[in-house]
Amino acid sequence: MNYKTIAKDTTREDIIKKSRFICQIKRVTSEEEARTYIAQIKKEHHKANHSCSAMIIGQNSEIKRSSDDGEPSGTAGVPMLTVLEKQGLTNIVAVVTRYFGGIKLGTGGLVRAYSSIVADTIKKQGVVEVKDQAGIQIELSYPQYQTFANFLAQEVLQEQDTEFSDRVRTTIYVDPDKIEATYSALVEFYQGKVTSKKSGSKVVEVPIS
Repeated sequence: MNYKTIAKDTTREDIIKKSRFICQIKRVTSEEEARTYIAQIKKEHHKANHSCSAMIIGQNSEIKRSSDDGEPSGTAGVPMLTVLEKQGLTNIVAVVTRYFGGIKLGTGGLVRAYSSIVADTIKKQGVVEVKDQAGIQIELSYPQYQTFANFLAQEVLQEQDTEFSDRVRTTIYVDPDKIEATYSALVEFYQGKVTSKKSGSKVVEVPIS
């Protein structure tokens, strides 16, 4: 498992030439879930002129769908889908609801409006990489733990499931192909005086700057 998606569900609203645009983006795992979400928004905004949508589903982006929902063909759904594709995102659905404000935007204006609000919403919320990582459980004395933050910073890692008793037991997760290198770095950091072992695997979300 390895794919990119939005950090979390989010909403953004803009006024463009008096039209009100509301962008809502949600993480989903199936086309059915995405379509249910689109229907829910259309019901919630039943007085709106349009609720255009785009979705990409599957770890390999197998499913791609878009809808202009009454806007001129190719001015809303496809531009929205293109933004999701360019960001390399999947398991995601974006819905942009428009309340017409009385000023026509034209074909180019509509494309810019729909694509820009989706791009801005993603930028505001951020993107994560969802992937399988291998666990390393580490046992440390309290003096060793006082310097553990330095090791984490050095290797750009985070500790998880930390327990404090007579000693400190904590777990870090790394890409499977980096586990041996991480072991070596840990042993070197503590000059061989550290206890560690493999600890299964876990799906983690790594923020992408």
